[in-house]
Amino acid sequence: MRITGYKSHGVAAAAALVNAVTSADGDDSADALRRILRENEFFWEEFADADADAFRHWGRVLRPFFEAARVEDAMALLNGLMLEVPMHPHLADHEPHGLHMHYAPPSSRLPDRVRATTLMNLAELIVEHGLGRTGVCAADGCDRVYADTSRAGRRRFCSESCSNRTNVAAFRARRRP
Repeated sequence: MRITGYKSHGVAAAAALVNAVTSADGDDSADALRRILRENEFFWEEFADADADAFRHWGRVLRPFFEAARVEDAMALLNGLMLEVPMHPHLADHEPHGLHMHYAPPSSRLPDRVRATTLMNLAELIVEHGLGRTGVCAADGCDRVYADTSRAGRRRFCSESCSNRTNVAAFRARRRP
C-alpha cells in the first residue's frame, strides 16, 4: 500500500525545484526541470518547454517555506497558496501507483497538478512534523534547501557532500593545537 503524506515524492520535488531555481549552482533549464519531475515520479508526458516558466515561478514561491523559522510563518504561506492554487482532491487508481490521491482537478495542466501536489505534501509534512524536517543547508556557503523524509528526521544538510565537508572541517578544527 502506498501512503501519501511526508513520504511522498511531492516534498522532494518541491525542494528540488527550489534548489534548481533559487540556488547559486542551480540548473533551471527546461530539461533539468523535466528531469526533476521524472525523478520524483511525476510521469506526465505533456511537459512543454513553455511550462518551464511556471515551474521556475513555483520554485521561487516555495523558497520562503524552507526558510521559515516559525511554523506560523510556514502555515501563513501555505494557507495563502492553498487559496490561490486550484485544487480538487480526489482518489485515482492507475498505474504505476495504484490507489492514491490527486489534488488538482483532473483537467488541470501539469504545472497546476505539480503545484497542488507539492503544496499539499508540504502541508502534510508540517502537520506531522512541524518545521524540524525542512530548512536551508547548514553547510557554510551553501544556499540549497532540504526536506527530510527519513524515519529519524535529523537531516540538516542538502546533500551527503555538504554534510561530509562540514563534518571533516569540524574534525580538523578540533585536532588543531
